[in-house]
Amino acid sequence: MQKDFHYYATYCAAFLAGYSHEDALKIAYSAQLVDCCSRTLLSKLRAPLSAATTQLQLELMDARTDIVGLQDITRIWASFHFLPGDLHAEVESISPLYKSKFRMICRPNSALLSDTVELAKGGSLQAVGLAMHILADTWAHQYFAGTPSLVINNTNYYFYELLPDGGERPVVFSHSPGSPDDPEKGVYNSSIYQGSENSIMNLGHGRAGHLPDYSFIRYKYLPAWGGYREIVKDNPDDYYHAFCQMIYAMKYLRGAIPVFETGHYDFEAAAPWETEIRAIIARRQLIACEDWKALGEKLSGYEVEDFDLEKYQAEYMGLKGEAQDGSFLGRFFLAALAQKSMVTNKVFKSGNLLAGFSVDYAEKGFRGIKDYLRLIEAVKEEKHHD
Repeated sequence: MQKDFHYYATYCAAFLAGYSHEDALKIAYSAQLVDCCSRTLLSKLRAPLSAATTQLQLELMDARTDIVGLQDITRIWASFHFLPGDLHAEVESISPLYKSKFRMICRPNSALLSDTVELAKGGSLQAVGLAMHILADTWAHQYFAGTPSLVINNTNYYFYELLPDGGERPVVFSHSPGSPDDPEKGVYNSSIYQGSENSIMNLGHGRAGHLPDYSFIRYKYLPAWGGYREIVKDNPDDYYHAFCQMIYAMKYLRGAIPVFETGHYDFEAAAPWETEIRAIIARRQLIACEDWKALGEKLSGYEVEDFDLEKYQAEYMGLKGEAQDGSFLGRFFLAALAQKSMVTNKVFKSGNLLAGFSVDYAEKGFRGIKDYLRLIEAVKEEKHHD
């Protein structure tokens, strides 16, 4: 997904879930920050590098693809953008060599999604926004995995857009970074084909370009991991489910409903605005920020300010030590560290080493990664105040 959904649509969902305008803005900001919190930014802020929730293209170009490097990449992308759908999935048609990667394929309504929402319960607004980014991405990024893999993430010539008039046409993928995608002609940028299983070009949905991030598109293709059985992806319907699930999840997080269960959606809260929401989602445009912003302002009656990456940076850099943890960005970094630790530990405990070795900080305490010492101390402080 892109800024249109992670920032503006998340604001709309948060407001419909009962958050105030101010709190909805903080949640939306945190949701969008997940796509911006790179090590480059963290280095500038002198913040914990392990709090990275994304990697810039230049960072990925320099990334190592040995075992340690691949585990680092997987920890970031699987924790925040391609949440694994079933860490114990079984499939007969795939080689045991690729079973671990198959189990990293992103799907909505997973046990890890429930864990992600529960982790944010009782936490900061930043933790809520971070969880909503992850939830939304489980719908857009399903069928791809947050670990480099040609077998799992590659596309081939059989890739068709399903058009609104009922027809279909082949999608043309090219690698022209300076050229925008052209939905009218069906030409889209994608990563360059690389035959190496672990090439960075085979991370996530790079081989399918930005198609998974466009709410309007419907497409079908034949992934190798699925035994070359056709998969149909209906983004308009999926994005609407994502929106309504965010409302439901945020009602739980603010205490308006007692439990969170996967497979539940607050269609009722969205119903008065369904026609408008579905129209925004289905509109054939590469970015829908203005449409979602207008809807948000109609819902709340307040101006929805544009996302500004530098907004909270001066506050963070003006503080020292533990005081930084109470700042806006400090709370986001702690939420990111907790989420990455949780997912990595779940992957490791499933017997899957793609995200590396892990020790549950909540049970075992500090075990050698200095950035997580801050997280442990913050958790202890929070429990002391409780």
